[in-house]
Formats: sequence, structure tokens, C-alpha cells
Amino acid sequence: MNVLDASAVIAFVDREEGAQEVARYLDNALISTVNLAEILQKADHRGMSASSVQTLLEKLEIGVVPFDSDMALRTAELWNVTHHKGLSLADRACLALTEAIGGVAVTTDTGWSGIELDGAAIHVVKR
Repeated sequence: MNVLDASAVIAFVDREEGAQEVARYLDNALISTVNLAEILQKADHRGMSASSVQTLLEKLEIGVVPFDSDMALRTAELWNVTHHKGLSLADRACLALTEAIGGVAVTTDTGWSGIELDGAAIHVVKR
């Protein structure tokens, strides 16, 4: 399974460079509710309708996983591994979900390069 970071979803929705590469990861894709909030906030900030973006994500059948206390704990623990890379709480929530399912995190954020996780992979989309 693929776990999409907000940056990857926004690149796809806003047809930014790298959107076609992100499209290859949409099948069986998941996002956490934390990342959904970030996606909708960024869409609104860019002048897109947050509700239309949410509808598009539903049409694409991107699964939304609730952020629970176990993921909150792992998100907090990941700060020690990622703070030097500048990852946000939402970035770490994406990684926590990726670890939980043993999937691939997909992002456009080059700061994620070189981060290693047990049982999970990171793919940085070229922009």
C-alpha cells in the first residue's frame, strides 16, 4: 500500500511538476486524517475549493485512516529520527501510518531523503 503525504496529493490535484509520477501511486493509496486536514487547508490557501478536493479524493478512492493514539505515540517518537530533516507533525503522521501498514510513503518533499524506517519505504517524487 502507498501512503500519500500532503505534498504529493497537492502536486497531483494542482497539476504541479511530478503529478504524473504521483498518479502511479494512487491505486490502493491511503492518507491519515491529519494529512487530509493539511491537504484541505493547503487547497483552500491556494484558492481551490476544499470540498471539491475532498470529493476528488473520494472519487479516486484514496482511503482515509483515522489518527489514533497509537499513531500519535509513533508520530511523537519519530521526532527523534526526523527533526534534523525539518519534518512537520503531519509529515511524521504520514510516516507513522506508513510504518503501521508496512507500506511506501510518497512525498515531493526532498527533506525526507535518507530517512530510514523499519518495515516501510519512502519514495520522493522528483519535481
